Amino acid sequence: MSVPPAPRPPGPTPDTGPWVTATLSHDQRDPRDLLTGEQFTGVVNTVLGNNPGMAPGLAQRITAEALGFLAACAHDRQAPIAPSLVVDEGWHALILHTDLYARLCERLGGFIHHYPQLPDDTEHDPDTIARTVRLIELAGCTPDPELWAGPGEQPFAVAAKTWHTPTGPGGCGPIIVEKKPKPGGFTQ
Repeated sequence: MSVPPAPRPPGPTPDTGPWVTATLSHDQRDPRDLLTGEQFTGVVNTVLGNNPGMAPGLAQRITAEALGFLAACAHDRQAPIAPSLVVDEGWHALILHTDLYARLCERLGGFIHHYPQLPDDTEHDPDTIARTVRLIELAGCTPDPELWAGPGEQPFAVAAKTWHTPTGPGGCGPIIVEKKPKPGGFTQ
């Protein structure tokens, strides 16, 4: 099922607008503003394609929340954070749009890597989800609390089956933001 493009308010585009830094200005709180309407719809359609029978409105919420999560990743590169299982579904869909994802990460300040893990509910740290939600707020977004449940509390079934934990690579779960390379191709 394909979703028609969501209406976009007039204003700057993601390539020329306020999303040149990792945080939203006080008047920009919708993470959907990271993408054009067409790009957002493409990612939503990927979520729908991976989750037959999902309501289009839920796929839109999941995609928006994944964008807010990426803003939080860029906002604080030290705190161990991770997406919920439902939000991870949106992150997976974004990653599948490789060019869009790479450009989005560049605008956010560096490539946000994804390190999948096998599901292990015993490794889940509820403080990680709470910390992630707080960082989404600090990045200027308003989290959708229904999409941030822990294992066994998920209100929606999704294709994603991996839980991310704060014990992954670099001590910060699966979230590693690669700094932008300096001229000449080397990172600091």
